[in-house]
Amino acid sequence: MITVVGTGTGAPLPPDAEAAVARAGLVVGARRHLAAARLPAGAEQVVLGPLAPALDTVERYVAKAEENRKEGARGAGGAREEEGTEGGRVVVLASGDPGFFGIVRALAERFGPELLDVRPGVSSVATAFARLGLPWDDAVVVSAHGRDLRTAAHVCRSHPKVAVLTGPGSGPAELGAALAHRSGARVLVVASALGDPAHERVERVTPAEAAARDWGTAVSVVLCLDESRALAPVRTVAGPSAGPDRWALDESEFAHRDSMISKFEVRALALARIGPRLGELVWDVGAGSGSVAVECARFGAAVTAIEKTRDGCDRIRANAGAHGVDVRVVHGAAPTVLSDLEDPDAVFIGGGGRELSAIVTVCARRARRAVVVAMAALDRVPAARDALDAAGFACDGVLLQSSRLAPLPGNVTRLAATNPVFLLWGVRPPARTEGVPQ
Repeated sequence: MITVVGTGTGAPLPPDAEAAVARAGLVVGARRHLAAARLPAGAEQVVLGPLAPALDTVERYVAKAEENRKEGARGAGGAREEEGTEGGRVVVLASGDPGFFGIVRALAERFGPELLDVRPGVSSVATAFARLGLPWDDAVVVSAHGRDLRTAAHVCRSHPKVAVLTGPGSGPAELGAALAHRSGARVLVVASALGDPAHERVERVTPAEAAARDWGTAVSVVLCLDESRALAPVRTVAGPSAGPDRWALDESEFAHRDSMISKFEVRALALARIGPRLGELVWDVGAGSGSVAVECARFGAAVTAIEKTRDGCDRIRANAGAHGVDVRVVHGAAPTVLSDLEDPDAVFIGGGGRELSAIVTVCARRARRAVVVAMAALDRVPAARDALDAAGFACDGVLLQSSRLAPLPGNVTRLAATNPVFLLWGVRPPARTEGVPQ
């Protein structure tokens, strides 16, 4: 049996956990955990760094325990296991709740969950929200420890309440730099040394302020909050919402100018090909009313809408606010303005005019996953397709022609045709993802 003890946030180990440590032949943990625990004199200690060597050592002790069990069954070695630390007992010390983005996953994968005896402590996430007096059943928790920080940054941009588990190279400064000037009214709450009365700090800073500081190594967790929405309605299911209950919203649900808006039939297929999701970034180029941008944000994606007219930018902001989502609006003409933006996962291009081919070329070069282009002018389709092909995308497309029910006098109905639109999309094949910026 491997006993996994969550040390909590500074609280002493409970008596049963202390008893498990006292009988251990091997104790694994971070240096601070080992220093704080009362270890038996004969126990081997492994300071956690690279995980693989520590797991190899645990495996040797597990094998020793199995040998002792078999000897005990034959009446030859059972007493020796109870005498002290010789029997291969293993204790792993971990911060907070070790089953929450913790070492339990690696141990269960290597040794099987049936071999684990997990004693969880209070997680740093729960403690940080408790310090603020906030519930966290509606929070999104994302780990940047040993992972790409961009996912955490995109989640922070798209969701009003996020907890980020940090690590070397992915701390408050790096997160603040990723969010500065891109995150609206967000505040970062940096919780350090939680549970240590002498050193605990919980500080509210702007992303720019976080980016300018050296936070050291004592950071427990970083909360990213839109404080105006920190208290959400009562939830039934914890975590991020499962997505909108409907999409391809009617044009009447958006403010727009002279019917210059992607029709809901076009948006329905475009959304299916864009595949907006939590933790990713979507560009809406030539956003117009921002209907595609807003719908992508409703699915949880971080969204940047690019629009060349100032009244269009105002309209996008108004539509995003009306639907309760965050959309970053960039005023400028593509493709020039795109050079200052972070690489997207997916792109929707709904405008472009004479510059369409150049815009598609830039977007295809930088998109990680997919580019979707809506065109009313069929003579622009070949150049757009050539640009996607040249970037290595697998291309497909369809001409969308629909007729909607429309009333006629006398309580009868006719079919009213909408303008046909050609939807072209390119998907980056998995084999071609190497070399794409990460």
